[in-house]
Amino acid sequence: MTASLKAIDGSADLPALMNNLAAQARVAARVLSLASPEQKDRALQAMERAVRAHAPAILKANAEDVAEFRTTGATAAFIDRLTLTQARVDAMAEGIAAVRAIPDPVGVITESWQRPNGMIIERVRVPLGVVAVIFESRPNVAADAGVLCLKSGNAVILRGGSDSYRSCRAIHECLAEGLREAGLPEAAITLVPTRDRAAVGLLLTGLNGAVDVIVPRGGKSLVARVEAEARVPVFAHLEGINHVYVDHAANLDMAKKIVLNAKMRRTGETLLIDRAGAAKTLKPLVGMLIDAGCEVRGDEAVQHADSRVKPASEEDWDAEYLDAIIAARLVDGVDGAIAHILEHGSHHTDAIVTEDENAAKKFLKEVDSAIVLHNASTQFADGGEFGFGAEIGIATGKLHARGPVGVDQLTSFKYRIHGTGQTRP
Repeated sequence: MTASLKAIDGSADLPALMNNLAAQARVAARVLSLASPEQKDRALQAMERAVRAHAPAILKANAEDVAEFRTTGATAAFIDRLTLTQARVDAMAEGIAAVRAIPDPVGVITESWQRPNGMIIERVRVPLGVVAVIFESRPNVAADAGVLCLKSGNAVILRGGSDSYRSCRAIHECLAEGLREAGLPEAAITLVPTRDRAAVGLLLTGLNGAVDVIVPRGGKSLVARVEAEARVPVFAHLEGINHVYVDHAANLDMAKKIVLNAKMRRTGETLLIDRAGAAKTLKPLVGMLIDAGCEVRGDEAVQHADSRVKPASEEDWDAEYLDAIIAARLVDGVDGAIAHILEHGSHHTDAIVTEDENAAKKFLKEVDSAIVLHNASTQFADGGEFGFGAEIGIATGKLHARGPVGVDQLTSFKYRIHGTGQTRP
């Protein structure tokens, strides 16, 4: 840990300390906004090297976090989100390299036009300023958020959960090493050096205008609190109640692969099956999920398909389990699927499996979610899979950013006008 963070961690005056962090981040944001792409990329290259070189220290710190939270009775899904492996650390380093390879968005002219009076108007990408990222469980978010903000010219304040505190400190050391090597201020990527929950409340105030946007990554209670209390803009999704709809015109083998991957790779899906194709698809899909260790809670028709299915309650259609549990029901065609998603979805990610192009077009057009897929797993709802290198989160709102938030979404714009002495009559 850097000397500045040691000093901060040792003080009892949390509001003053948080304001100090934010003030330093604001200064660093100014430096980053003017930094060259080459300087930022040097920092990212050094960060990648540091993560690879310090992988043993990161894994040791993570093992201590995991050991602590195993004693609390945490679920297997929670422990999986918290756990880092060598493969996940390698993926973290590869993500940094992927972000470095992305073209720098700052200063890019997205539009340009000339007015009848001869003035040329340009719309140019600029950084947002200071981004606060509040997250739980997944320590890799520290790296993803840090490097995405750096690439897009933003300073970032990271507030990880108490569950991943040691892991985040180890990862942050690697990021700080990269900043030092490139001659950039360490306050460009700041890790809040305390587990005190009051730090979250202070970040939500905006810290006297120093914070420009907040990104929450965590459970429903965290995101709901941020959306309710934040005094600055928020990029967030409250829930990830995602759906896979298997149409009567679906290829069964494809449907089985997509449904299994969507549900069991990282849990969080609802399965909708077209009543018209149920004789072909229902029993194989339900049996496959149960055999894979997934609990299925279904409507009456789904229960009849397999005696191992448990009855679904009304609450199940609005549940994000984050566990090997899925709610399943029959619907009347693509219109029934769209109606169910409209009522119970979270505007995050929804998919249709079908060989009927008209059904696919209707679903893609009418489902009002940030990400809508045809014949592909919902697990592709990820910035890395979009070619963004990584993501700072998935935004389900409709203002500024929607879907995976990558470097482009972490910029705003300004207008530059070039004249030759024009005045307005």
